[in-house]
Amino acid sequence: GDLGPFNPGLPVEVPVWLAINLKQRQKCRLIPPEWMDVEKLEEIREQERKEDTFTPMPSPYYMELTKLLLNYASDNIPKADEIRTLVKDTWDTRVAKLRLSADSFVRQQEAHAKLDNLTLMEINTTGTFLTQALDHMYKLRTNLQPGESSQSQDF
Repeated sequence: GDLGPFNPGLPVEVPVWLAINLKQRQKCRLIPPEWMDVEKLEEIREQERKEDTFTPMPSPYYMELTKLLLNYASDNIPKADEIRTLVKDTWDTRVAKLRLSADSFVRQQEAHAKLDNLTLMEINTTGTFLTQALDHMYKLRTNLQPGESSQSQDF
């Protein structure tokens, strides 16, 4: 693509892959996203702990961005260790909520669920469990239905 020319000392927005590549070659200094701040992340963590539902995250890729930026540019991010801990705490809270929601979903034998404010990475952590649980529930329901012929097809 068309990127550049770049002027020294002037900040410019570029794709993450390019920023990391330039950082690895020591050609730039990364500026973290504004949400990657200790105070903002503490607020996000506390809000997530207080709410029963999932709260909106500052980025749909907050975990991926945090991991990449802290792995390759932690020297450009103030209080990098605290940020890592806060994001991990928020992640753990959200995954625990997701597991409880999934457990409740399966116990109540629900047919559908809303996944508001979840990121794709969070959904993928329980995707396998949920699909297997739903498959088992479907098989149990079809085997328990009266009046069906003994022959059945698996799809």
